[in-house]
Amino acid sequence: MKVGTVKFFNETKGYGFIKDDDGQEIFVHVSGLKEKIRQDDKVTFEIQEGKKGLNAVNVELQK
Repeated sequence: MKVGTVKFFNETKGYGFIKDDDGQEIFVHVSGLKEKIRQDDKVTFEIQEGKKGLNAVNVELQK
């Protein structure tokens, strides 16, 4: 599991970006969420190859 911070998430459009602790920005779609996230939340996630690059999946708030 990777750890990062939600840089941006648009609830209406259902997508956003997570900045991991290495500084890389990863796309996140609402379908990859396990629970609701908001900007600046600390999260854990896995990375999966998507159609247009890397996607964050199994995203949950860091406990």
